[in-house]
Amino acid sequence: MTNQLHANLSALRLTWMRDNLDDELAHALSHERSHPAFIERLIQGEVADKHSRSTERRLRAAKLPFRATLAAFDFSWPVTINTALVRSLFTLDFMRDHANIILIGNVGLGKTHLATALCQQACEQRKNVRFISAAELINELETARAGGYLGQALKRYHRIDLLAIDELGYLPVDKRGAELLFQVLSGRYERASTIITTNRVYKDWTSTFANDTAMTAAVLDRVVHHCYTVRITGKSRRKHEALEHDL
Repeated sequence: MTNQLHANLSALRLTWMRDNLDDELAHALSHERSHPAFIERLIQGEVADKHSRSTERRLRAAKLPFRATLAAFDFSWPVTINTALVRSLFTLDFMRDHANIILIGNVGLGKTHLATALCQQACEQRKNVRFISAAELINELETARAGGYLGQALKRYHRIDLLAIDELGYLPVDKRGAELLFQVLSGRYERASTIITTNRVYKDWTSTFANDTAMTAAVLDRVVHHCYTVRITGKSRRKHEALEHDL
């Protein structure tokens, strides 16, 4: 009967139950568990395993630069940061409202860490996530345009539950690249949340968007309308650690 049960569990794709059935049965007998308790424990194990596998698939699809958590962020390092606001963002309520997050600050202050941790949290909540640098996003869309499938590529980015665009403003963007970024942000407006990390305050975004004041105004209108802005100031943590290492 056990062999047939294993086969049936495989057919139903209940792989955790199949792989752990014998151990769980022995555990139930040794602890004199009731049949309902035994079944409940099997079901809980299967659900937890499926959730873990689903999360791992989403994390791989998100292409995070590294794994990060809020707990690993050192709030004592920046000179200024709105700690209460940052912590509240990890409820992910902003996603329900289709609001955006803009993390502004110089290099080495943890903007990418916070963006990555938010993306990881969203993956764990079964959201579809993508993390990408601004330069990589533009290059990907340029390739799509050249290949004649730009519309498909834009639709894919419009549908993602949470899109994180890293390092906006670090490299110059020409007018065509700026237009592609605008199409992504415009298509996500009030449909899905976007996280942006940047070293430029809003008044300097014109230089990011090819010095096109009209396009910049249109971008800001869509990005900042429903938005949480987190300003981080201080000295670069990476530079400090590199200097200490050289001593």
